[in-house]
Amino acid sequence: MSAAPLTVEQVVEARLFVSAHRTAPLHVTLRYRSDDPLAVRMVFPAEFSLDGDELPEPPPEIEWVFARQLLAAGLDLPSGVGDVHIRPAVGRWTMVELRAAEGVALLQFGASDLRRFVWESYRTVPEGFEGQYLDADRALSELLG
Repeated sequence: MSAAPLTVEQVVEARLFVSAHRTAPLHVTLRYRSDDPLAVRMVFPAEFSLDGDELPEPPPEIEWVFARQLLAAGLDLPSGVGDVHIRPAVGRWTMVELRAAEGVALLQFGASDLRRFVWESYRTVPEGFEGQYLDADRALSELLG
């Protein structure tokens, strides 16, 4: 019998750039699970969805899933290809850009909040040891639906 997966969860404050001169504060939940050791999740309140009026009632949270390594690398150097880009910014900030068919969201996070989350995830599953926690059969099953 396998042990229950370990989870790291941290709620952090971010700023969503609504326009060139306006931002909106929001709380983002960062999640990491030992049974999905290569990924991190950013969960946003439903009211920040780019889908507009197409959301069901009540609207679900919005979850972005991407590589833990991308988050770690983006704290020090511009990183990302495709839908998720992360880069350090002036001061103690980290910028996260999320691209979808509906539009682009630019968010600013405190770099120390993201570093603390990455560090906690490494305490749960050390970098380089993800393969020991990866359930390939489960991952393949989820991928193929």
